[in-house]
Amino acid sequence: MKRVAVAVLALVIVSGSACTKSGDTKALAERGQANAQLNLGYMYDTGKGVAQNDAEAVKWYQRAADQGLALAQLNLGNMYATGRGIAQNDAEAMKWYQRAADQGLALAQGAIGFMYDTGRGIAQNDAEAVKWYQRAADQGLALAQGTLGAMYAKGRGVPQNDVEAVKWYRRAAEQGGPQAQFDIGLMYATGQGVAQNDVQAYKWWNLAAAQGNQNAKTQKAIVEKKMTREQIADAQKLSAEWKPTK
Repeated sequence: MKRVAVAVLALVIVSGSACTKSGDTKALAERGQANAQLNLGYMYDTGKGVAQNDAEAVKWYQRAADQGLALAQLNLGNMYATGRGIAQNDAEAMKWYQRAADQGLALAQGAIGFMYDTGRGIAQNDAEAVKWYQRAADQGLALAQGTLGAMYAKGRGVPQNDVEAVKWYRRAAEQGGPQAQFDIGLMYATGQGVAQNDVQAYKWWNLAAAQGNQNAKTQKAIVEKKMTREQIADAQKLSAEWKPTK
């Protein structure tokens, strides 16, 4: 089954420290405090506490980004990537993602992986995509872990390796990622990279389906037809006992 890079890797909006009242935040931002500038940008970006305004969000993200704040650099990259509040420009998005990634921000590293994966703002390069997904995945970013699993499953940028694919799918799935839960369910159903096990496949598809994954709902219904009542009960018990890792 074809798996594409998860676009949301490059589109996560984040704030800095807890926002104060909008008036206090703006006063601090105007005095040049980078965290306040980030938070004010976030408030304009999301319409929390102020009227939503993309252009104002860009303005404040830019000021905080220019001071070297990694989260602001990430969000400014997002604005360029989507063309919100500023002319859409993948090269500029990549520039700001790179600055944040160089500071070790996992979300920005994942975003760069996505840009290389899809050839946005830079020449498409599977090996570079894997490198950046790996950095983000090693920091525990579930979206990057799941996408890295897909790269191993397809042999894109790395030698094809189902065992590695399962490892990374599992790490993302254990954090609650529905796509990764579907993917590891598929590996159990087909016996790729792991011993074939319908109970485990059902368990993971049941969890993904509960989060709205339509493919998981379909596959769960299919595998259920060949399972015994005892197997189904075991799978449902495993699903009920499962808790996401932190």
